[in-house]
Amino acid sequence: MTELELDRDRRAFIAPLASTLLTLPLAFVSLLYAGLSPMACDSCGTEAADAFDSSFEIAWPVFMVGLVGVFGLLVWCWALPWRTRNAARRVGIAIAAPVVVLVNAVVFWGLLDLP
Repeated sequence: MTELELDRDRRAFIAPLASTLLTLPLAFVSLLYAGLSPMACDSCGTEAADAFDSSFEIAWPVFMVGLVGVFGLLVWCWALPWRTRNAARRVGIAIAAPVVVLVNAVVFWGLLDLP
């Protein structure tokens, strides 16, 4: 056996798989709620609707950039070389992905000026 075969982590797929199975549904649900949020101000008056629209114009791009970052974390987690020296880094990135989805949703709702 060569040194590379001895250093290969055979369980390296577990953390990225668990993170993917948790992160993708969370991201979908947060995207669904964020996409439907403009309906929160359907019956608003003119001033409240204008305030909501201006806040949504800022919050939506921030939210989408956050989701791109989440998917970047997932790709990074899967793309790390499957070596034992990367195990801790892979687990950390795998944990960070669903946490960033939740933080992204909180930031989005914090940026909105809801009536």
